[in-house]
Amino acid sequence: MDPGDPACDPASDPATRDPTGDPTAQSVPTGQDPLLFLQSLQMLWSTRELRQLREEAWRGFAALDDPLTSLLDMLDGSQGWRGRGPSLEAWVACELKRWLQTRPRPRPAQGSPGLKQLQARAVRVLAESPPSLVEPLVSIFQLQDADRSPLLAHIHRLHQEGRFKEAVVLGTKLQLQPDLDFETMSAPLLLQDKVHLVERYVDSLPDLQQRLLALLDSWCQPGFDIRVVARWYPQVTSVRLERLSPRELSRQVLRLLERYGLDPALCPNMITQQHLAALRYLCHKRLVERSLSQESWAEHVQGLVGQNQWLQEQLLQLLTAHNDAAVVARCVLDLSLPTEQLPATVATELNRLRLQEGTTEAPFEDREDDHYQLPIAREDIYFLASWEALSRHQEELLQPGQVVGVDLEWRPSFCAGGRPRASLMQVAVEGRVFLLDLPKLLSPAGGPAPRAFSRLVSRLLSEPSVTKLGYGMAGDLRSLGASYPALAHAEKQLRGSLDLLQVHKQMRVVDMPAPGVDGARGPRGLSLLVQQVLGKPLDKTQQLSNWDRRPLGEGQLVYAATDAYCLLEVYWALCREPARFHLSGDLARSLRLGRSDRSRMQEPPRLQKALASPRQVPAEGVAIPEVRARAFRVVCDSMLQGLARSLRCLGVDVLVLGAGEDHRRAAEVARQEGRVILTSGLPYQKLRAQVGAGRCLSVDCSLRARQQAKAVLRHFNVRVTPADIFSRCQACNCDQYLKVSKDMMKQLVWLGSHPEGPSSTGDKTTQNEDERETGHGARWRHRRGSRGLGDTGQTPTERVLKQGLAGWSPQLRCRAASPPPGIPSRPLKEFQTGCSSTAPGLLL
Repeated sequence: MDPGDPACDPASDPATRDPTGDPTAQSVPTGQDPLLFLQSLQMLWSTRELRQLREEAWRGFAALDDPLTSLLDMLDGSQGWRGRGPSLEAWVACELKRWLQTRPRPRPAQGSPGLKQLQARAVRVLAESPPSLVEPLVSIFQLQDADRSPLLAHIHRLHQEGRFKEAVVLGTKLQLQPDLDFETMSAPLLLQDKVHLVERYVDSLPDLQQRLLALLDSWCQPGFDIRVVARWYPQVTSVRLERLSPRELSRQVLRLLERYGLDPALCPNMITQQHLAALRYLCHKRLVERSLSQESWAEHVQGLVGQNQWLQEQLLQLLTAHNDAAVVARCVLDLSLPTEQLPATVATELNRLRLQEGTTEAPFEDREDDHYQLPIAREDIYFLASWEALSRHQEELLQPGQVVGVDLEWRPSFCAGGRPRASLMQVAVEGRVFLLDLPKLLSPAGGPAPRAFSRLVSRLLSEPSVTKLGYGMAGDLRSLGASYPALAHAEKQLRGSLDLLQVHKQMRVVDMPAPGVDGARGPRGLSLLVQQVLGKPLDKTQQLSNWDRRPLGEGQLVYAATDAYCLLEVYWALCREPARFHLSGDLARSLRLGRSDRSRMQEPPRLQKALASPRQVPAEGVAIPEVRARAFRVVCDSMLQGLARSLRCLGVDVLVLGAGEDHRRAAEVARQEGRVILTSGLPYQKLRAQVGAGRCLSVDCSLRARQQAKAVLRHFNVRVTPADIFSRCQACNCDQYLKVSKDMMKQLVWLGSHPEGPSSTGDKTTQNEDERETGHGARWRHRRGSRGLGDTGQTPTERVLKQGLAGWSPQLRCRAASPPPGIPSRPLKEFQTGCSSTAPGLLL
């Protein structure tokens, strides 16, 4: 029991209260000797009678003439508290602190000679105290107001002894940070990755917060070697160099900037490191993925590099690492980079480009034929930058019963400072796309035109008769609300929507392979969905372009319109051929029956409510392919044991990974045996990439096992018949059974309930229970096999079977088992209930 527990407080114990209500006002003699008082508590301390110990201590405090002086006398006259372990003296100090907080007493005036003498004694005690005594001594004797010289000397001594943590903690509690050298105090802790202690040290001190950021930023400068700092503090033996790389330090600086609300300009080296990381990313997008146009790439890189010579050198190294001299020369020419260190092949190509008139785009740009093309004419794309122009198209946007595609674009950000505001909102209707210039339409804030535009957006989002399509719509609307306060409630106003991102997660595209594991060159996200449904991916070369630029380039206008209009074409294709993508039901009708709201849009496992099953909403003129339960074969994660048992009860062939077995084993089994993987959590993405689209499902672990089973059957359109129920054992996945006699069944049931073996005396009650359980006539029992992917040993019941069925031994794999000669094997037709403890592993 903890003496600090309120339950141990004598004030809450009726036995310690007097009629006046004072729990310690009893006949206690005053003037008690401190050392005798300490000795009187020693017996209770040794027996750990903590409740009684606290009561005695509080009565003793009341009997002391001067509790503060008495505490110092106890500490001076005893040696037990000088060790590192728990001591009675430290406990008494903590209890005295609590007692003083609940019993206000006259104390020496601040600055009085009496208090100064007590503080001087307390400082001497503090110099020899373990950490457990620091807090009560500082609080009781108000040491933060004591003479600073001895306190500072003590902290410096702790630091010189290598007790850096104790020095910083004591300096924080005594509020001595302004009198201590910040770098000397904090650097050893930063080297040991104890940033939290340094953050506590600078808390509520803006000047020290800026110095902390300046110190970390100085360690981010190019060419800085952190090992030089580590050599200044030889007492630090556990330097975490992996946590002190420029990349990790930049993350720490960025986090602290956000926490303290300071200007990122205070940390120029961190910004340089961020720019270098952004350059690596942009070079990968341009040179490896080839998903960024030369124009956008040059614009972003120029803004990142500027006149920084070190960044220019780093960029040249990134470029020359690529083996295409023509591409490197084009990049160098567009950015006017220094050419002194260029390889000879790149320099030759650069001279050729300078002599060539009308240079063209880099040679590896993808052709238009390789991507999805916008099916409407250029004149049907409207760029609207004023309310007067937009108001002429209100009826088209709000026409009841129509379907619209909604998307947003914003300028990419590669540095600290948060996500930039949305620049463009695209709304596509059949035959037309409207590009809404958000900065122009929503400024000046509070004006009549912005208010009218906000009302129009609210009407569009909240109108249930207009179906809004998006891909990751919730995130887009959150960004829209964060960018413009007038649209802060856009996400909550959404009604009548369908997020195609959630539909994409439910699709199965059997005839199309999944993208590569690394995904370096393959389409992703909406581009992958368009490829799977419409045959070609989106051209994403303008995705990272500058969307704040006005006027927008022609390529940007077409890209923005395409991103919104492709949502309509994907939706129409899915409605026409849901069976092709294994989507259950008519999407359009499902949406009319029950439109998804915001909460439903955020819950992928509940998507089946929007995509109703064929039995609920039959597709018109389309035969929905079904899978018979006994033909459906899956392999389950070890965390889904309940789901596995539920599916086996319905006839599904389910293998289960063993505890601790590598998740990659599931992918191997799925490929070898044609099974579907059921998993949850982090392994889903890796397993999905290894077995192809539609062969892996992430199960919602918040559901019960029966609800999970229903969701799986509905997702894969599995048909369960009465003959499938209980046709497979939920314990070991076996689907073959043996006919045994009534006497044998009695032996099995009795043995299962009496694992210790038969007794010398009969038990009539047990026999009657056995007869009630087994009933009359023969019963079908399955042959024991493997539990999932592992093997199991024989049970006592199996040994009885082996004796009764001579010449037969259980097989390891249920599906490979065959009955012994003369014994029929057939699926169970007449069975009772689930697995019984009377025959473990044998009964369903």
